[in-house]
Amino acid sequence: MEQLIAIIEKGQPFFNAIARNKYLKAIRDGFISVIPIIIFSSIFCLVASVPNIWGFYWPDDINNALWKCYNYSMGILAIACAATTAKHFADAQNRDLPKNNQINFISCMCAAIIGFLLLSSDTIATDAASGFNTTYLGSKGLLTAFIAAFVTGIIYKFFIKRNITVKMPEQVPPNISQTFKDIIPFSVCITVFWVFDIVFRAAFGFCFAQGVIQVFQPLFTAADGYIGLAVIYGAMSLFWFVGVHGPSIVEPTIAAALVANMTDNLAAFQAGQHASAVLTQGAQYFVVCMGGTGATLVLVFMFCFLAKSQEMRAVGKAAIVPVCFAVNEPLLFAAPIVLNPVFFVPFVFAPIANIWILKIFIDFLGMNGFMYTLPWTVPGPIGTIMGLGFQPLAFVMLALILVVDFALY
Repeated sequence: MEQLIAIIEKGQPFFNAIARNKYLKAIRDGFISVIPIIIFSSIFCLVASVPNIWGFYWPDDINNALWKCYNYSMGILAIACAATTAKHFADAQNRDLPKNNQINFISCMCAAIIGFLLLSSDTIATDAASGFNTTYLGSKGLLTAFIAAFVTGIIYKFFIKRNITVKMPEQVPPNISQTFKDIIPFSVCITVFWVFDIVFRAAFGFCFAQGVIQVFQPLFTAADGYIGLAVIYGAMSLFWFVGVHGPSIVEPTIAAALVANMTDNLAAFQAGQHASAVLTQGAQYFVVCMGGTGATLVLVFMFCFLAKSQEMRAVGKAAIVPVCFAVNEPLLFAAPIVLNPVFFVPFVFAPIANIWILKIFIDFLGMNGFMYTLPWTVPGPIGTIMGLGFQPLAFVMLALILVVDFALY
């Protein structure tokens, strides 16, 4: 065990470098910025759908009003994410530029939104009205949104760094001067996206966002399997075990799948089909990370009521409230769990056991996967039951997970 920890410690600089990667950080921070949209829209989703479990259905006008708010928030998630990711990526690019020659992140956000729309939406025109297809403007377009944000930031940096801009006399007010400074990089961005969209559609017959989904679908499918889930959530715990914030590294790489699978589950449930996706945001919050990374909810209660050491009891009492709300740093560093060989096996494998139990219930017992998003600070057992729509099997699964975590720890 000590040799294993020594090997892991040697890799810590590499893990830290990954955590500081500006692309992953931009995805993480951009995604965090749109979480209020996800949570807010899910309130309407819960109100509209959960009563159906008990056979109650809202009148059509109320039901349509509830779903309208959901569709006009969650339905444009990718547009918002293109803007927020572009903003955070521009901030990262600005750290490499002089203070007096920075990228205008507002202009960058606008360019990313337009570029994303060019890559992901088709025009719809009839005799009565015209508009554009919204299929990929929500969670299905997140990967394209990230790509649009990064391409925009790279183009802006290229032109701003080399001062390839429209320069105005010093007498011109700064806000007017900035407008002209943005013209060239903004125009080049939109032209690049526009030309690429024309070429891509001519070659393949569909939009780029659809192509991205087709390319990454096998990866999403593999990630939703037993091995894929074990690798993803085992790595998340392993990073934290060596003191590197695991979710900051792992979550940006699966963010698009987490949200897209939640949306697919909800759509399947509404269509009377089995919501079979396991790799979802709700599963990560309330099954894998029940009580924080490492599934430490059971452990903190064990410290409080079963530990023979007075020191461990004190740690448990101090950490029990934050851990109940999925903030387990006090426990990780006070026990300590980080780099403690005694806790290596349960800390890494309890989350894997939890997600496998969820998958078994979904695959073999017919339980629907997570369909509703709640704030990650909702206590694990409550979030599990609500996120799964109060299904009877969810109570059985929750009890089994708590027993398995107790046995592992």
